[in-house]
Amino acid sequence: MSETPADRSLYRTPADAIAAPPEKLAYVAGFDRTARRPDALITVDTDPESASYGRAVNFTDMPGLGDELHHFGWNACSSALAHACHQNPERRYLLLPGLRSSRLHVLDTRPDPVRPRLVKTISAEELAAKAGYSRPHTLHCGPDGVFLSCLGGAGGAEGPGGVALLDHTTFEVLRAWESDRGPQHLAYDVWWHLHAGIGITSEWGTPSMIDDGVVPELLLGRGYGHALHFWELDSGRHLQRIDLGDEHQMVLELRPAHDPEQQWGFVGVVTNVLDLAASVWLWYRDGTRFAVRKVIEVPAEPAKTENLPPALQPFGAVPPLVTDINLSVDDRWLYVSAWGTGELLQYDVADPFNPRLTASVRLGGVTDRSPHPSAPGTPLTGGPQMVELSRDGKRLYLTNSLYGSWDDQFYPDGIDPWMIKLDADTDAGGLTVDPRFFPHGEDFRGLRVHQTHLHGGDASSDSYCFR
Repeated sequence: MSETPADRSLYRTPADAIAAPPEKLAYVAGFDRTARRPDALITVDTDPESASYGRAVNFTDMPGLGDELHHFGWNACSSALAHACHQNPERRYLLLPGLRSSRLHVLDTRPDPVRPRLVKTISAEELAAKAGYSRPHTLHCGPDGVFLSCLGGAGGAEGPGGVALLDHTTFEVLRAWESDRGPQHLAYDVWWHLHAGIGITSEWGTPSMIDDGVVPELLLGRGYGHALHFWELDSGRHLQRIDLGDEHQMVLELRPAHDPEQQWGFVGVVTNVLDLAASVWLWYRDGTRFAVRKVIEVPAEPAKTENLPPALQPFGAVPPLVTDINLSVDDRWLYVSAWGTGELLQYDVADPFNPRLTASVRLGGVTDRSPHPSAPGTPLTGGPQMVELSRDGKRLYLTNSLYGSWDDQFYPDGIDPWMIKLDADTDAGGLTVDPRFFPHGEDFRGLRVHQTHLHGGDASSDSYCFR
């Protein structure tokens, strides 16, 4: 069993993480839609006792243009405490992929966590030459290296997408993780059940399927991803494909149980082409195989044609567009972002097979434009998109941009960036918007904001090896 770590932001168990002190800083990926200014990692003050609470306090600019920073992550997480591949692991470096540029930037948060500094850039050429991939999307610290999911192949190839493996310490690209990909072609997220030695991947699309927004012919032709894949984690060998049904288009965020003894998790599905509903599915071990079950459905909302963007006018409705979900560290609460309708939903998932809706908040939305309580007369653009959750489950941080070209389709009047904090009741359920926390617009220098991670870890950063 591991000794107490030198880095106290690595937690032996989920309970240890929950009991840790609250976060005082958040890191937010910001990008310039015009690609005329550098993208930036933005530091936001989350300490309620600070004079700069709720404000952006630093911008670390990237060295080039056109990255479109999207998802990012840490070099090490709590599972490093049980893996010999890490020597003196530290949650120190943030790795920021450019979804459009295929570059990967490494930022050091020591010695000054407010002002991370760029220490390395991995080129698109290195990623392509050593792993055979491009268009990096999501990364997590894993048992053999940093796992980096990628949507495209090398040399402009449309696919297959997959997972590149990076060295934990030098961040050099080692190789492609997959040894036998079986029927897998489309990529999006990657996660795992460490004790069981099982990897899981989901599906979105190849670069041409996403770069210029949703392709209606592909969507209605059921051409986007609609399956989950299960893998042997140590070898990268494909074990099982589960098709959710090709009407269920775009199978995105994976949220496995944090309890390392459990083999279940949730995945969000953006839309059903039959009725525009979004859904959340549960995967679970069923004997020697995995099975899935739809456990949440969020219906589309009727709307007047004149209030809809051109992309939605033929349908006469606003799809919820569930584009992110997040599971609390105690595996009790699930949060679902409906970016289209502008709703953040809270579910009690103490019984993961039977989620129970306990609260919801309206912010933005294609037609509603529901305002923040501190600015009741100002309609919000965009809607709850990425949602990050504190380790103790009491605070949620929302941002409102999905992907530049998709923003433009669903919110053609433009997206004014915002970040909103919610306080959660973790006993009976409930959500309240914090009126003091509302960085927006020029607070972010006009950069659109996407994923958030919290200094010291959060609900989506870590997997655990001990109960």
